[in-house]
Amino acid sequence: MKTIILLTFLLGSTLLIKSQSTISGKVIDANGEAVAFANAVLYLAADSQMMKAEITDMDGIFKMSGLSQGDYHLKISFVGYTTYESETFSLSDNSTKSFDNIQLITDENVLDAVEITTERALIEVQPDKTIFNVEGSVNATGNTALELLRKAPGVMVDNNDNIILLGKSGTQIYIDGKPSPLGGEDLAMLLRSMQSSEIEAIEIITNPSSKYEAEGDAGIINIRLKKDKRFGGNANINLGYNQGFYAKYNGTVNMNYRNKFVNLFGMYSVNTGTWRNYMDFDKYMDELNTFTNSINKHSGPYNSYKFGSDFFLNKFNTLGFIVDGSFNNTKNYSTSVVNIFDASTNDPVSNLDASSESNGNQVNLHTNVNYRFDNLDGNTWNIDGDYGNYDNTNNAYQPNTYYDPMADTIIEENIYTSQAPTLINLYTANVDHERKLGPGKLGAGIKFSYVTTDNTYDYYEVINDEEILDVNRSNNFVYEENINAAYLNYAFAVKKFNISLGLRAEQTNSIGTLTSLVETADDTVTRQYLDFFPSGGVSYSINQKNALRLNYSRRIQRPNYQDLNPFEFKMNELSYRKGNPFLQPQYTQSIQLTHTYNYSLSSTLRYSYTTDFFSSVSDTAADGAGYIQTLNIGTQQVFGLNVSYPFSITKWWSTYTNAGVFSLHNEGVISDDRPIDLKQTTFNLYHQSTFNVTDKFSLELSGWFNSPSVWGAVFQTEANWSIDAGAQYKVFKERGNIKVAYTDLFNTAPWQAKQDIEGLYMDVEGGWESQQVRISFSYLFGNDQVKSSRNRKTGI
Repeated sequence: MKTIILLTFLLGSTLLIKSQSTISGKVIDANGEAVAFANAVLYLAADSQMMKAEITDMDGIFKMSGLSQGDYHLKISFVGYTTYESETFSLSDNSTKSFDNIQLITDENVLDAVEITTERALIEVQPDKTIFNVEGSVNATGNTALELLRKAPGVMVDNNDNIILLGKSGTQIYIDGKPSPLGGEDLAMLLRSMQSSEIEAIEIITNPSSKYEAEGDAGIINIRLKKDKRFGGNANINLGYNQGFYAKYNGTVNMNYRNKFVNLFGMYSVNTGTWRNYMDFDKYMDELNTFTNSINKHSGPYNSYKFGSDFFLNKFNTLGFIVDGSFNNTKNYSTSVVNIFDASTNDPVSNLDASSESNGNQVNLHTNVNYRFDNLDGNTWNIDGDYGNYDNTNNAYQPNTYYDPMADTIIEENIYTSQAPTLINLYTANVDHERKLGPGKLGAGIKFSYVTTDNTYDYYEVINDEEILDVNRSNNFVYEENINAAYLNYAFAVKKFNISLGLRAEQTNSIGTLTSLVETADDTVTRQYLDFFPSGGVSYSINQKNALRLNYSRRIQRPNYQDLNPFEFKMNELSYRKGNPFLQPQYTQSIQLTHTYNYSLSSTLRYSYTTDFFSSVSDTAADGAGYIQTLNIGTQQVFGLNVSYPFSITKWWSTYTNAGVFSLHNEGVISDDRPIDLKQTTFNLYHQSTFNVTDKFSLELSGWFNSPSVWGAVFQTEANWSIDAGAQYKVFKERGNIKVAYTDLFNTAPWQAKQDIEGLYMDVEGGWESQQVRISFSYLFGNDQVKSSRNRKTGI
């Protein structure tokens, strides 16, 4: 009740505040569709001096604040359209002017005379996010989504494929505006199945508003898939070949048909071949020391698809449908050799050959129904209904053979097999509404989500060629989670200030039920809790070239189902992973101050404080085996400075540089009350240069550097870096495109790390096929007239 009263007071108070010296508007085409990325430029009427420039957002909206009194005129331009120029208008102190529907008219002379192409900057820095335009990058060719994230500004991927954003773990992955319900290895598998040829852009959002789900305390990474933006019928094919340690092949087909009444689109891609990674780790424990060399190979094919339609019922109403998913048939082969020594005498005890094979099938399906109303005057309704089904199976064969290190004879042989199916069903529904209210804009919405995860793990010991079920290691774990959410946003302007306030409430109900063949304690863990997540921001226009923005948010990171399952998943006889049913969610409060200069140079100071911080930790069991478990450790503080600057040195040489320094402090305890107090300052750098040699030929050079850093809670890494080079040539009247890239030129991307806790010291190094030659060819069939399409976001 107190919260409702507070919100009412805040919204009521804003109605008394009068917006001052602000203009805004929406740009549309002849069909009432929003025109994104149009240039809006304000000039003084007296001498045509440019006073301010903005770019329309995905909804065609622009806004200019902090303007002085005077007479002005406005110009709107976009390639393929005639330029709109307003009549002269006056602004007095404390005044506003709204251009509700600026309609651009197609320039037929331009369309007939030339083939229109527009190129966005490879990196766009916007007030609320950074956009990595994958489609325009040569060095992105042939990458999977997981590999692309390693190249994205401010992003790192650790040895367990966890995604770290601006020095902090707990990143939520979105795909086309919807949060992925997958976590851990399941999420990594999904990202490996997505190719760069499917992806239009990667959006990095470090301080999301209350409109976004509160999950993801480090921020949100939204992977935006391609959707054609042209009238008529067309198709785009992309074929690629990658050569690393092994060969890989990929292909993508995108199809689209659009007229005034309907937009039909489809995509299919396949990625096949063999991928290799390795990890060598030395463990020093109380009883034993082990030295392990492991190589893992996995092969496809990985398939993904997306089909959908938008029906334009009239200029205000749109109805859309989407079906997308993936189906993968994977094979994994791992060779692992472990040399075992007595810790006290350093004498060899035995050698373990723990090679294994596994076969997996992943079938993922997602459907969406969307209705959108837009009266073209700031009043919108968006309704989504979603269903997702994720059906994964994995069957493994795991022999463990111990050899006498002196005589090279077999001491003991143990063979195990396992079957591990996982079935996830997800249901969501959400309603979002925006409208003008008083001097500002009100946003509100509700969302319901329900997910069930059914995990079965059947573990067998093979004796005399007969599989005997191990009742101590086999189990079924069912996790159900329901989240009910509602939010309010309000944004308004006061003189040179733009203010946004938001509050999101999320009620979480979850139950985890373990069914095993032996009695265990805590078979069922139930949780119910209600959380409030405030957010807000204040921006201030110092002058025409300088602006400041201050943001605050509170967010949550919930443990995933894999981390909650209490049973053990063996990797070999000396290592396994187990869950923690008592794992609590972690909460993060963050504040950031951003300065932008000339709409390009962006500098951000950021501080975050996390309570109940959880992370995976490697430890040692009583029998000397090593295991990995996720634990609530304590607190984490991250203080950082990030600077990004897109800059064109000449007409033919454009650059983007992102540099960040982060100071991290993890403090708490792990099992048996062993304290952790780890501090680390990390520097990372990303740079990309594009050289447009001719209209058809361009070169690209990009690279990244990470200084010593921390993965998770206690894993300390050494510095690593990488440089990529690529070339692009346009053929067949620029309908075709040939790209060639050589990644990790000096093979410096592999990593090294250590962990030092009481009872276990580890030295680890590892890597993937970072050094590859990649070749791709793409070709566009059909109509290539530029045409904006609506930006669909689904409910999941």
